[in-house]
Amino acid sequence: MLSRNQSYPANQNIPRLEQNLALANKFKNIEEYLKLPEIGYQLLPFNFHRLPDATYICVNMVGEFVCLKKNELNSLVNQDIQPTNPLYDTLKSKHIIMDQDSNVALDLLALKYRTKQNRVSQFTSLHMFVVTLRCDYTCKYCQVSRQTEDIEAFDMSEDTAIAALKLMFMSPSKSLKIEFQGGEPLLNFKLIKYIVTSALELNLTEKREIQFVITSNLSFLDQEILKFCFDHDIYFSTSLDGQEELHNKNRPRPNKDGYKKTIEGIRKIQNYLGPQKVSALMTTTADSLYEPKKIIDEYVSLGLHSVFLRPISPYGFAIKTKQVEKYNIDKWMEFYISGLEYIIELNRSGYFLTEQYAVIILNKIFNPSNPGYVDLQSPAGIGISAVTYNYDGDIYASDEARMLKEMGDETFKLGNAHKNNYSEIFGAEILFDSIEQSIPESAPMCSECGLITYCGADPVYHYATQGDVVGKKPISFFCKKNTSIIEHIFQLLQNKDTRSILEGWLN
Repeated sequence: MLSRNQSYPANQNIPRLEQNLALANKFKNIEEYLKLPEIGYQLLPFNFHRLPDATYICVNMVGEFVCLKKNELNSLVNQDIQPTNPLYDTLKSKHIIMDQDSNVALDLLALKYRTKQNRVSQFTSLHMFVVTLRCDYTCKYCQVSRQTEDIEAFDMSEDTAIAALKLMFMSPSKSLKIEFQGGEPLLNFKLIKYIVTSALELNLTEKREIQFVITSNLSFLDQEILKFCFDHDIYFSTSLDGQEELHNKNRPRPNKDGYKKTIEGIRKIQNYLGPQKVSALMTTTADSLYEPKKIIDEYVSLGLHSVFLRPISPYGFAIKTKQVEKYNIDKWMEFYISGLEYIIELNRSGYFLTEQYAVIILNKIFNPSNPGYVDLQSPAGIGISAVTYNYDGDIYASDEARMLKEMGDETFKLGNAHKNNYSEIFGAEILFDSIEQSIPESAPMCSECGLITYCGADPVYHYATQGDVVGKKPISFFCKKNTSIIEHIFQLLQNKDTRSILEGWLN
């Protein structure tokens, strides 16, 4: 076999084609790579990452991990770990090494990898319907260009809803989730009823598993709506930024009763539909940073058992009002870690409460299947896992892509429900290009990161913040946030008591 710098002398009697083939063949045959050493072990694909406490985590391509000291990592890489060492069997079981006795290791690893990536074959399960842009709130961090309550020109029509439903049922996914977005969706509840009943009628022949979720501030929740939602097994998702003063400051409503309306709505749903039918999330503003315990206590007082601590997204009014500039990633991480530690303490005290972003990461660490969270997937979840049908029939690769459009940028528009067919929409060049360019396994810095299996790609976010779908990772809020959270979770897992609590969140 030729080395990198070898070539045949020009006067050799070798046909030119054969010369060229020989020069091009700089790699050994595949059989050479499949051979195992007669004694010892072979390394399987893995990356490693140094935690702040100098522990190293070695992670294989499906997320199985082993925590090592530096000298153990050196021994692993140098193939010096002996079969008598207890670590040897651990590394084998985690598919980080293989030897002559593990002849099924590659098949098992391939099976686990297929399981992790199974969502790709279940193309697009989350379908978001923007039924109106009208809204009764004036949130300073709002991600869309809201309209006043009386402008019905920004409502989705029944024709557009049917066109979108027909596209939705062309998805191969066995499970479909319809999420109603706005504006405030309850301002166009008539259309929500139409979409639900139409979807269920179409499903008599399609026979999919369908779930409905309304994302609402709950201001217009009444008995009629509650009864319809009870009859059709509909869930609610709402926003609760914390105690009354903070919530009303972050999410002002003209009547200054936003907090009151939200609390009343949550309690109505809990009493009428059941406690599990409503969930809440919060958005961190600069005013939120120093009050994580008060915010979390508000969730506990309502009997809620999950909270989603999330930063401001860089879209819409959050840009215009410069809300995204009021804190950096370090300040937000202080808030997040403080909040997470308080949540863990509440669990120790007997109150079950989860932090949903941590749950997503824990699922990626411990479960064989992918949790399906759009922002933490590879390939990227835009289009593949979620799609948004705007009120006017325009279709976007994600809800964030729709928000970008409201800022005047239609880069991630895939088509229109009335003008384009399924193949044209989901075969759009911008979708394929964005996904291909931003796959972490081939992206700069990501490809060598030890946390890559637990992270993902968000091309819309990086395009919005850096003008590039891949993004420069050293200055990426997205990258720093995920790296810091994953590192912190791994450190928490090293404490036996804390690990028991966190693993309990997965059940």
